[in-house]
Amino acid sequence: MKINKKNMTKRISLLFLLLSFLILPFQPVQAQETSGPVYIVQPGDSLSSIAVFFSISLTDLMSANDITDANQLDAGQQLVIPGLEGITGVINTEIINFGDSFRSLTRRTQVPLNMFKKLNHIVSPSEFYVGVNMIVPVQEGSQNLTKRVSVGAGESLLELAVKQNTDTWTLAHYNNLQGSWDSMAGDTLFTPGENGEQIASGLPSAFISAEIRDLPIKQGGTGVIKVNTIPGVTLGGILVDHPLNFFAVEDGTQVALQGVHALLTPGIYPLRLDATLPDGSKQSYEQYILIVSGNYPDDPLLYVDPITIDPAETEPESNQLISITTPVTVEKFWAGDFTSPASQYADATYFTSRFGNRRTYIGTGTELSIQGFHTGLDFGGGTGLPITTPARGKVVFAQAWTVRGNTTIIDHGWGVYSGFWHQSKFYVQVGDIVEQGQVIGEVGGTGRVTGPHLHWELWVNGIQVDPMDWLTNTYP
Repeated sequence: MKINKKNMTKRISLLFLLLSFLILPFQPVQAQETSGPVYIVQPGDSLSSIAVFFSISLTDLMSANDITDANQLDAGQQLVIPGLEGITGVINTEIINFGDSFRSLTRRTQVPLNMFKKLNHIVSPSEFYVGVNMIVPVQEGSQNLTKRVSVGAGESLLELAVKQNTDTWTLAHYNNLQGSWDSMAGDTLFTPGENGEQIASGLPSAFISAEIRDLPIKQGGTGVIKVNTIPGVTLGGILVDHPLNFFAVEDGTQVALQGVHALLTPGIYPLRLDATLPDGSKQSYEQYILIVSGNYPDDPLLYVDPITIDPAETEPESNQLISITTPVTVEKFWAGDFTSPASQYADATYFTSRFGNRRTYIGTGTELSIQGFHTGLDFGGGTGLPITTPARGKVVFAQAWTVRGNTTIIDHGWGVYSGFWHQSKFYVQVGDIVEQGQVIGEVGGTGRVTGPHLHWELWVNGIQVDPMDWLTNTYP
């Protein structure tokens, strides 16, 4: 019989292959390890939202992290983000503080500007404003700088370097400058070293820190700006288009309170801080801040006595009210929380109309009408019920008006005023110092009303604000 050598060789090879499977241990195929930066899952995150944010597919994200269930996610969990070439380490989220900017944030974190823009999908600097959450990669081996210095007017980079016990090359390197000539007055630079009390931000060096509370601020809200500075600094500034008045508190912080108008269109508005140093030099910083809708509803049409919406009556009265509530008293009369002016007769939730509601008033029997918003907080209750002072202050007005009826206005200091409309009786007069909880009058139905009630209005630095905020929060 003739043996086919080719077939014999094939059979021997198959036999050796089978023997190798029996003799050698089984080695599973190893999946290729996925590399990339790590993102720490935040409360409220989902796999789909993270995928959309980083512009990757949900499938790729799940595959990179060996996740089979899209609901398999916990806050604090570490996720590898595939497809971000050139980025390593941990990706943090950071709420933008007043003083941070594209340039200062990238200088402080040493993250390249193009990488920062790519991670946060930023096209324009107008998208970079106070209160926004940004993604900041912590690069392996990178140095997050905390010491900040400002270039003075007429000061060279060499002079600044000498003052900071460093050299121009170090300042230029960390701040992405072209050379010793590439700096200008007011520019905030970062350098290695201890920064004392100063919080890392892009603020000029006169500022230790700046904080805006309760972001984002709503229409009809009260902005609280707290600033720490180096000794001897006088502060000013603007929020939207209103000058800020700063007052010192016990810990050395300077505080400004500013109302935001209830009809201000939601959007981005300027916040500027101005510092005047003891030597007379000035440092300023301006940044956009988000003002959001108060989501105020529309009230039903209100039919009132025509004289109470006649411009010949309303305009002089409004102008007088503005002149009364504009002065800023340096002394702060109140301490702690404000309390309800209806505390002696009504439950705290017994409100008949809220602040900010959009309103249309129509003169009964006429075509006269005006549109606006409800400027205060209305409490239910009938004629003769007691009105109490929400906080200590000084009576600056107590007389009858056409629109507001019998009116009492109290100055609480620091530009904060309370007004009480439609009273039936006065118990105080101009010049009286009144204590919190003191009865100052009685509820009535005078002025522009559809029935007896207590209307409480609160002004903060020339703007009416939501009194409810002052019943639920402590200011400053």
